[in-house]
Amino acid sequence: MSQFFTIHPDNPQSRLIAQAVEIINGGGVIVYPTDCAYALGCHIGDKSAVDRIRRIRKLDDKHNFTLVCRDLSDVSTYAKVDNSTYRLLKNYTPGAYTFILRATSEVPRRLLHAKRRTIGLRIPDHRITQALLEQLGEPLMSSSLILPGQDLPLTEPYDIREALEHSVDLVIDGGYCGMEATTVVNLTEEIPTLVRVGVGDPSPFE
Repeated sequence: MSQFFTIHPDNPQSRLIAQAVEIINGGGVIVYPTDCAYALGCHIGDKSAVDRIRRIRKLDDKHNFTLVCRDLSDVSTYAKVDNSTYRLLKNYTPGAYTFILRATSEVPRRLLHAKRRTIGLRIPDHRITQALLEQLGEPLMSSSLILPGQDLPLTEPYDIREALEHSVDLVIDGGYCGMEATTVVNLTEEIPTLVRVGVGDPSPFE
């Protein structure tokens, strides 16, 4: 049976954030709010937790996971970023974008695209997410909360708990946070390429 925390979206309770991070560090899978929609998250180094997310979403081994980062210093640890890319990221983060970048050796191989060795990275503009990342001290391995057979993520925390109470360790109720995915931009080539249109304004990359 999963735990259920109601955390204030503007002033997250530090006690509950600390408990959530303890669950993550203990190998738990959590549901948490972002600036786009609710997402599944776990510790970046925990293979069994990643495998649980794969089972929840019925994902194959080719699925690209995303590292949710606190700031640009995290991004430069896990992705190869030149000066022009850094300036672009600085202009559009935090925000509702996922950027595909070439991964460094710090990224566990099981999280990479097998052939291209790329990784999705994003810095959300959401206080609960930022509080979790600050307490955790490293990125959160993440995947959108879209259940098998569905096209859109679940949006209501109580519905999420009912659907996943035996599959995850914690559901964080941070209120309504939307139901649309991030805008995805590929930065692995010289010219940025728009991969998916979502919440983030796509016009700078079109």
